[in-house]
Amino acid sequence: MDSPGTPRRNVEIPNALMVNIFGKLDDNVKKIEQAFQVTVINRDDSISIMGLGPASRTDKAEAVIKKLVAFAKKGEIITDQKVNYLIAALEDEHPFTGTGEFNEIEKISDDTVCVSISGKPVKPKTVGQKKYIDLIRTNTITFSVGPAGTGKTYLAMAMAITAFRTGQVNRIILTRPAIEAGEKLGFLPGDLQQKVDPYLRPLYDALHDIMGAETFMRNFERHLIEVAPLAYMRGRTLDNSFIVLDEAQNTTPEQMKMFLTRLGNNSKAVITGDITQIDLPDGKLSGLNEAVKILDAIPDIGIIHLSSRDVVRHPLVQKIINAYDKQEAKMKYKEKRRTLKS
Repeated sequence: MDSPGTPRRNVEIPNALMVNIFGKLDDNVKKIEQAFQVTVINRDDSISIMGLGPASRTDKAEAVIKKLVAFAKKGEIITDQKVNYLIAALEDEHPFTGTGEFNEIEKISDDTVCVSISGKPVKPKTVGQKKYIDLIRTNTITFSVGPAGTGKTYLAMAMAITAFRTGQVNRIILTRPAIEAGEKLGFLPGDLQQKVDPYLRPLYDALHDIMGAETFMRNFERHLIEVAPLAYMRGRTLDNSFIVLDEAQNTTPEQMKMFLTRLGNNSKAVITGDITQIDLPDGKLSGLNEAVKILDAIPDIGIIHLSSRDVVRHPLVQKIINAYDKQEAKMKYKEKRRTLKS
């Protein structure tokens, strides 16, 4: 029997959806119970949520579970990432206005970028990723800045393949600065392709996953898909192309300007990078850092900053990024204090 004043909510869930929503060994529900200090009890075609704390925590647990039910009814698989993201988004909502990402989350499941070779739909998994995709659709040039695991490269590749499949562009061009900005490949064994392949491997992996290895090779041999180091873009005009510049934090300002001025007619470019992982020599300015500052006000150029909230890899990756961010903020604070005292 409930104790007096114990907050309690009931949510109807079709029996067929219970396993998906509860998760393996009830892991999804356990996360919700821990996050909001509630107990969730399965009662056939419904669940009861009993609060161990304030009623507002029970209301939040109910809101998260209702979102999971809505996703499950659309055929979505409920993953750890989805549960963690819903909890974090709701916790960050404005307490009075209710504004934030939480109420926008259902929109992301309705947006399919493309379907991979295995039949898996490629969709945004966070509101940030959804905004990123929309920026690519509406702008000629899009900058995506964010930590590892936020889907910057993969979603750019998915958008490029979609544009190619639907005839919006005639070719896909993928490029990276190979081995820092200087692209010093001469000491490596093998011919040029063998030298650069290890540094372009993440791009190949995404192409194989979405397009399939055979289709990729067929288009690659016909020069409809090009994967090359950034130095090979110099002196070219890239018409009717979808161009992805990956790891752009390792470009110099000169290289970035060179790349951006290659853009030809009926082309689209996406530039991705993580400004916390710059491999340039000390004192060397990142072309990505400079570009997002000086190009911010130009129409038809979209810029999005993804965060640890948008990480869709293992949940531990998000915690690692947050830990490094806290350490960096602490170091900056100490440096500021030293500067003020001196």
